[in-house]
Amino acid sequence: MKNVCFSYNTEDGRPTNQVLKNITLTINRGEFVAVLGHNGSGKSTLAKLLNLILLPDSGSIIIDGKEVTSPDLSDDEVYETRRHVGMVFQNPDNQLVATVVEEDVAFGPENLGIPPAEIRARVDKALELVGMSEYRRHSPSRLSGGQKQRIAIAGIIAMLPDCIVFDEPTAMLDPSGRAEVMNIIRMLNRDRGITVLHITHNMNEAITADRVIVINDGELCMDDTPRRVFSQVAKLHSIGLDVPQVTELLYELGLCGVELPVDVLTYEECADLLIRKIEEKK
Repeated sequence: MKNVCFSYNTEDGRPTNQVLKNITLTINRGEFVAVLGHNGSGKSTLAKLLNLILLPDSGSIIIDGKEVTSPDLSDDEVYETRRHVGMVFQNPDNQLVATVVEEDVAFGPENLGIPPAEIRARVDKALELVGMSEYRRHSPSRLSGGQKQRIAIAGIIAMLPDCIVFDEPTAMLDPSGRAEVMNIIRMLNRDRGITVLHITHNMNEAITADRVIVINDGELCMDDTPRRVFSQVAKLHSIGLDVPQVTELLYELGLCGVELPVDVLTYEECADLLIRKIEEKK
């Protein structure tokens, strides 16, 4: 993305205040990037721009070396771009279209004109990857929230994208469903080499990313490793964001006079650090 700006229009056609302001950003092939920001910061708008659901007011978006934001882009070129960048939404019910699981997973490839034999192979593989092969003949409406989201992900996998944008895919799930979906996302990135852009409010989901991007009021304000981003606790608090619980604990101890590093992300790291500190005091 190069100097991308975007505004929504009001009912009378007038533009609102800019939702995204001069965003310049590069996502490298194979990366796992988490995107954070408070509600209304522009995260979901960013995702929709990458999938060409929206087009920017100005600036350019280049995907796999091709400029994709021209208003003259043909329908075929839009579909081709969406073959590279898939999108999974927060509510899987908004993405499921068929009454049988395997038919739903086949919907995307069918619309791309893939031959039936190839569709069959893709559907079988996608369901296998998300652990839902045994539910192929079930109705999506009878599945749990986590299972529905896994089917939505399978539908995107069947289109063989290079990149998948996940727009808060675990927000409506219980802890078990959230863990299922996150395991699949990590597997797709680690084992399949799929580039992942993961928009989330859950800080513990973000700590496993290669990079964390923070958007505040439409502007890119932080872009670094999870360890470096989350160590800036005061700055994140000032823009309305939390940090992982262990980082918050060490930060609060620091405010009480116990000097400890705050670039800690996991419970194990935190426990080891506290044990060493206690032993020093002894």
